[in-house]
Amino acid sequence: MTQTMNPTRRDVSLLTADDLHLFNEGSHYRLYEKMGAHVVTGNGETGVSFSVWAPNAKHVSIIGDFNGWDPRSHPMHARESSGIWEGFIPGIGKGAVYKFHIVSHRDNYRVDKADPIGLLHEAPPKTASVVWDLDYQWSDQSWMQQRVEKNSLQAPVSIYEVHLGSWMRVPEDDNRSLSYREMAPKLAEYVRRMNFTHVELLPIMEHPFFASWGYQTTGYFAPTSRYGTPQDFMYLVDYLHQQGIGVILDWVPSHFPSDAHGLAYFDGTHLYEHADVRQGFHPDWKTYIFNYGRNEVRSFLLSSAMFWLDKYHIDGLRVDAVASMLYLDYSRKEGEWIPNQFGGRENLEAIEFLHRMNLEAYKEHGDIQTIAEESTAWPGVSRPIYLGGLGFGLKWDMGWMHDTLKYFSHDPIHRRYHHNQLTFRSLYGFTENFVLPLSHDEVVHGKGSLIGKMPGDEWQKFANLRLLFGYMFGQAGKKLLFMGGEFGQVREWNHDASLEWHVLRYPVHAGMQKWVAELNRTYREEPALHELDNDAGGFEWVDANDSGTSVLSFLRNGKSPKDVVLVVLNFTPLIRMQYHLGVPLPGRWNEILNSDAHEYAGSGVGNFGGVEAEASPAHGRPYSLKLTLPPLGALFLKPA
Repeated sequence: MTQTMNPTRRDVSLLTADDLHLFNEGSHYRLYEKMGAHVVTGNGETGVSFSVWAPNAKHVSIIGDFNGWDPRSHPMHARESSGIWEGFIPGIGKGAVYKFHIVSHRDNYRVDKADPIGLLHEAPPKTASVVWDLDYQWSDQSWMQQRVEKNSLQAPVSIYEVHLGSWMRVPEDDNRSLSYREMAPKLAEYVRRMNFTHVELLPIMEHPFFASWGYQTTGYFAPTSRYGTPQDFMYLVDYLHQQGIGVILDWVPSHFPSDAHGLAYFDGTHLYEHADVRQGFHPDWKTYIFNYGRNEVRSFLLSSAMFWLDKYHIDGLRVDAVASMLYLDYSRKEGEWIPNQFGGRENLEAIEFLHRMNLEAYKEHGDIQTIAEESTAWPGVSRPIYLGGLGFGLKWDMGWMHDTLKYFSHDPIHRRYHHNQLTFRSLYGFTENFVLPLSHDEVVHGKGSLIGKMPGDEWQKFANLRLLFGYMFGQAGKKLLFMGGEFGQVREWNHDASLEWHVLRYPVHAGMQKWVAELNRTYREEPALHELDNDAGGFEWVDANDSGTSVLSFLRNGKSPKDVVLVVLNFTPLIRMQYHLGVPLPGRWNEILNSDAHEYAGSGVGNFGGVEAEASPAHGRPYSLKLTLPPLGALFLKPA
């Protein structure tokens, strides 16, 4: 190697022998405290301690704006047989821009890599890392003390899914996205006004390709610098918490991109990914798949999960593409995958990784939730590990989403032949703790907007979408709605543009927005609509079989016998007069929600605020109601 000018020092290291042992055995869950870049004082000198895992490197050096990016200036030192390289550079500090220059044993391969555990990276398209700290004075103590109730399976959880870069933009400033600090008051005010309980952010971890929406992550320990610094992102989380709003992050341990500065082929070998493309390359996304069987990779990913919970006060992690992790043959043809040691298609190493992630997350933060996006019928995703489950708190109900959107796409005249697409969920609805998702995935790649999926003229489209939301909020399960859907945005979501806020000047859009706000308010206020969301006792059919008129009716129950709500859904544009339904209690039943009310831009058909129960049995219940069902309408009634 060329003569060095300023070799790094060996005498300042944050890594103990225990750290090395835990890292190499796959059990270090706080790597961010020891590895990466940290401003420290050693032997009276302040500088930066660097460390990076590159076991197959021949040489590693630190390059940056402090040494002219000269790989000869600051070589690092291998730490025993751990595969970790270390170095201390005095006289530099926070704000220094750096990379690791790696020379591999394999074919003298040379590459400049960003820090895998960097706390901040340059704003794309630049790719270097930035020495930073996580100093911040939090003001969310009240939220943190009470969030165990806010995140409970018995609490109302209604999630507003947001892409920070396109929720709201500044048209007079070159259409730029809002910063984290600009976003905080605007998003908090809107979410409070709409009565959502939580915000879920599409991945904010650093990603070079904006159009990946964050799902092709390179910086697993860094919020994207497109919108500000780590402290700016902390401010956003802090502000939302102070307004009583939970924050869930999308997290992507399933795959990572091939960008040269990222994790791929890190030290001239397939370090983070499997070498065999049948295990290590994702055919759908053209990305690399983590090698969950490698101990140090597990330490890296587990530390990333804990990092956001520990340091950013995050209330939940939604784990992306879990199905692609669980199945070795996911999206592969015969001969394109390698069976496990028992000849099966299950990825045993990924299962063990998910077990560990959930165990550690709930052990350290028992008041959060982990949420799986898992699109198959894998059993027990949201069941405890000791019962054979994966250990997640919640699971997205993708089957409900597909069946429901398919049903609503049918012209109402044909819906009687597809009634089972709505009732099928009752066969499995309590096998998991479900979230009902109408997510970003349903309004991209030519799928159109939610309102665009609805049949009929403009009036019918908006009535259908109000009915869809009514059905969603009446059903058992937590709720998730992607931004724009709540006011019936017409065009498909475009990550390069703001939501179409201007359409709220039109009554149909303003009415839709008000309907969703009222659904959220009622969901939060009525124990029957949320207390037993994930308990079979919280749901009972009144009539599941009236396919002839395309009407569904069911009861939602709370823990107290007096907490009961009747939900009636008319999926045709016909008004149904004197519709007879059995109910468990006598007296007046008040109409607490009607999607056809004028205030939601409906036609105003309803029951004048409520009806009296008659002492005539129906549907196996001692009393009954005779209702007027509005066209394409959702009714919610409760005993006075």
